[in-house]
Amino acid sequence: MTQPAIAYLPATNRYEQFAYRPVGRSGLKLPPLSLGLWHNFGNDTPIERQREILRTAFDLGITHFDLANNYGTPYGSAETNFGRLLKEDFHAHRDELIISTKAGWDMWPGPYGQGGGSRKYVLASLDQSLRRMGLDYVDIFYSHRFDPETPMEETASALATAVQQGKALYVGISSYSPQHTIEFEALLRRWQVPLLIHQPSYSIFNRTIENGLFQAVEQVGAGMIAFSPLAQGLLTNRYLQGIPAGSRVGRGTRFLRPEAVSDAVVQKAAALNEIAKARGQSLAQLAIAWVLRDRRMTSTIIGASSAAQVRENLGALNQLSFTSEELAAIDRIAPGPV
Repeated sequence: MTQPAIAYLPATNRYEQFAYRPVGRSGLKLPPLSLGLWHNFGNDTPIERQREILRTAFDLGITHFDLANNYGTPYGSAETNFGRLLKEDFHAHRDELIISTKAGWDMWPGPYGQGGGSRKYVLASLDQSLRRMGLDYVDIFYSHRFDPETPMEETASALATAVQQGKALYVGISSYSPQHTIEFEALLRRWQVPLLIHQPSYSIFNRTIENGLFQAVEQVGAGMIAFSPLAQGLLTNRYLQGIPAGSRVGRGTRFLRPEAVSDAVVQKAAALNEIAKARGQSLAQLAIAWVLRDRRMTSTIIGASSAAQVRENLGALNQLSFTSEELAAIDRIAPGPV
């Protein structure tokens, strides 16, 4: 029989770890590192390990927990498990938390649950997410992807309705192009709902957003929060010697294929690791610090399979500055877009 968890009392110095960053032109602030529940919070991960990760993150000042409707195995289980831990551990601290979720990818059977940006799917998905987490509202609700089959006016109006109904305090978008970001912000403005934040993929190995998205987000006054700063683990020491059996690639995953761990990628990671060691950092800490180097990047989302990983990743904040020589060396190893 599972023993009941010991009552959680968060660390009293949790807000003394780092400075919180403003989100664009809004009054909201986020921690420089946010915790993502994409992996490791489904039913295939023991609930006590999930509890330890969440408690450690909050004790160290991470106030933002990032979810989506389809996170976890099976879909929705990350929100369900988070809802349980929120009730058991964090209920008294709800007003200290920023909880975000998203709708955009396939979620339930039939034509209305396959994702996209229709009003039917977006608002039904939000209601389901709130029920799974046991919440009256989320702090940030995202359109998880651009849907070419739905007019952006329809998606924007659905997000605006979520705010008007009190089911979301703010709204954001994820993986939209620079031009679509500008257009979406203008559509939201018609409803007097600001676009708070954009969530793109960004890492030393994936620099696509440098081709216009930083400028677009700054133009509309939104913040930016990067996901996959470690390139699904490629920017850690895990793959420096190839593919270990216990790794995500070794176990098999559709998000990171074995062919992604090529000799060329391993060589680049090894070269970056030498720069990291000279800075007194791990490769993961270097990669996170690099993503946060731009003032327009409000936060970056880390995943964690253990409390120790949360602590290590937060160590990146001890050395965020780069010399021009270090940045030039990183550019030579992994050039940005032309």
